[in-house]
Amino acid sequence: MRVNGNGKNGSGNGNGNGHSNGYANGHGNGHARGRLEGRRIVVTGGSRGIGRGIAIACAREGASVGITYASQADAAADVSEIIRAAGGSCITVPMDVRERQSVREAMTGIARELGGLDVLVNNAGVNKPCDFDLLTDADWDEVMAVNLRGPFICTQEALAFLHEGGTVINIGSVSGQYGGPRTAHYAASKGGLIALTQCAARFLAPRGVRVNLVSPGLVRSEMAAAGLAGLPSQIRDGILLGRLGEVEEVAHAVVFLASTESSYVTGQTVNVNGGLYF
Repeated sequence: MRVNGNGKNGSGNGNGNGHSNGYANGHGNGHARGRLEGRRIVVTGGSRGIGRGIAIACAREGASVGITYASQADAAADVSEIIRAAGGSCITVPMDVRERQSVREAMTGIARELGGLDVLVNNAGVNKPCDFDLLTDADWDEVMAVNLRGPFICTQEALAFLHEGGTVINIGSVSGQYGGPRTAHYAASKGGLIALTQCAARFLAPRGVRVNLVSPGLVRSEMAAAGLAGLPSQIRDGILLGRLGEVEEVAHAVVFLASTESSYVTGQTVNVNGGLYF
């Protein structure tokens, strides 16, 4: 298991070069105490898309962040450099959410480097849009393995490090709520993730650990690009706010759930969909 970056107990190469010293909203080394100050957060699949936005938003609010990635090492390094250039703390770790040993090693390494673990964001996911009658067993199994078994394994393996005040945040999808077109396997995996969230919330509540799910609607991201291309116009027209969502808007919801501001929220699905579904 390889850890890269500048975690609490690790050593990095400084703040990096090539990026301005601050995040998109201008916060840098001199920003006021953030909403996640002192929190140690793992974001699975944090190298791009929604995961990337979540990692940067959490770091902006003062969290130390561990990013896991399956194969996009360069993309993960870019996110880490952006965070560290602004004075934040970030490490990157390769991990296969489908394989328990890989997850166990990654969680242990991240907790060691960051000095513990307070928040797990199960973001890693995959989608392969396809008509129902053309779905193969292999497609079904791959999507289920990443999108549903992955969060199950990651949550179980994080339990050794999550204590009272800890939080698990699963990233779902509106497809799991209304049965997205051409994504039967993806919709089923995300529907299952809602049930997993509720079960875990019940089990972990006595330990003081909260579990919630953020359900994005149609958001501009790399994963959504293929699905949006063939999306029926009536679904786009059904968005009450009349536009696609932005990654940062999903990240804001995650920051809220990761913070003490949501201390009385657990077992919930938080919709970020512009009014597409409610």
